[in-house]
Amino acid sequence: MHYFSVEGWQSWGLGGQPLIPERMPVLVDDDFLFEDAYGPRATRAVNAWLRTLPSRGAPSPNSWRAYALAARDWLAHLRRHGVAVFGTRQELVAALGTYADRCLSGPVDERLEASSWELQVTALSRFYDWAQEEGLAKAAPFTVAVGKRMMQGRFMETRRNRARTRRPKPHVRLQYLAPDFADLFRHGLAGLGPDGLDDATFRGRFPGRNAAMGGLVLGTGMRSREFTYLLVHEVPPLPAEPTEVPIPWAVPELGAKGRKFRWTWIDYAALAALHSYIALDREMARGPWRPRNPLVVEEADFHGGRINGRRTRWSSLRPEERVRLVGPEGGSLLLALSYGGRPFVDWGTQFRRTARRIRERFEPRFPDVAPHRCRHTFAMATLEKLVEGHYRQAAELAAATGDTAGLALYLLKADPLLILRDLLGYSSVVTTEVYLKRLDVNRIYRAAWERTRGSVDAAAAAEFDEEF
Repeated sequence: MHYFSVEGWQSWGLGGQPLIPERMPVLVDDDFLFEDAYGPRATRAVNAWLRTLPSRGAPSPNSWRAYALAARDWLAHLRRHGVAVFGTRQELVAALGTYADRCLSGPVDERLEASSWELQVTALSRFYDWAQEEGLAKAAPFTVAVGKRMMQGRFMETRRNRARTRRPKPHVRLQYLAPDFADLFRHGLAGLGPDGLDDATFRGRFPGRNAAMGGLVLGTGMRSREFTYLLVHEVPPLPAEPTEVPIPWAVPELGAKGRKFRWTWIDYAALAALHSYIALDREMARGPWRPRNPLVVEEADFHGGRINGRRTRWSSLRPEERVRLVGPEGGSLLLALSYGGRPFVDWGTQFRRTARRIRERFEPRFPDVAPHRCRHTFAMATLEKLVEGHYRQAAELAAATGDTAGLALYLLKADPLLILRDLLGYSSVVTTEVYLKRLDVNRIYRAAWERTRGSVDAAAAAEFDEEF
């Protein structure tokens, strides 16, 4: 598998620039041929399909790579068994059976996780759908079950690929850190023990940076791609006084999943820790680092800067462009820096190492932590506060004192599930309801009732006892 680059295309003897997206995967056979005496090779068809992905709901280069790898493994399997990619249905179904057996029950070094198998099925299903549309394939290896389900008051036809494995319900898969484990994780990132004091055995680096970024993820619920490529200039200013009303945070459009702009929020303490990191630890890490093709930024502010002489908004930059941004004296403009002003982006490894150290040193039950688990942790903690009325009370206080916090009216008027949906960037509130199934709502409401029971009149208390 090769990744296409348009650099130097003028020397290729072509009449115009190739119509292939930058970084598009290209499959090449071992003999470097795309056709032979029998006609075009299967890799040629796969490459044509891959080039349609940006316009068929897969704009991310990461998706292109995943689909290309799935197609490559399938082609290798078919070649091993002497089956044509666009063969008969009987041949393809038999090949899919042996492929599933190898991927799900085969040797350990070839076996796939259930999620990886689901990706294989999705990619190959899309490939054969495209091939049938183009008239290349007369049959597909998959069997599709058709049914109906009630959606929004009417029956809708549903289709399910039977090659997919049985999966647990979403609320069973949902993983998050309970409040005490979340605090333990924050302390671990900062090189502290469970009591919040220095851990004499800690040998890690950049604890201030790691703790600040960990607090950012746990406090905003941003995805890994979203927070990794944040710029230091995109951090909102710290309010003059501590506030219980959360501070709005804009998630850049081109860095968000699905390229959907949204607002999330962050609490005052987490934002204050970020500003402390920027003023101290990040300032000490600044250096002359430059990438191979730097984008030099001058006159930078909260909204944008002059990039290579042209005024540009931060929101218009993709992650691969953000990592190339440097100041006039060098040094990355990303929020998280390593030595010499180099950008730091490997947060998955950093979080796993911290979780492993906590498990070995302090708490054997502590789970592995990936950035997405922190996102779930934010969702659960936020929903609990919304249900308990914490943010509503803060908004009422802000309104009573004349504070002009932008989120106060929203917190007072919106439904908790709608608020959480908007913060996480979901299209439907149904997705947000997954968190309700995992959250102990009875415990939350019971705790809220016990706190307020003393102020409730006797008639209401008697009615409650009789009802429940």
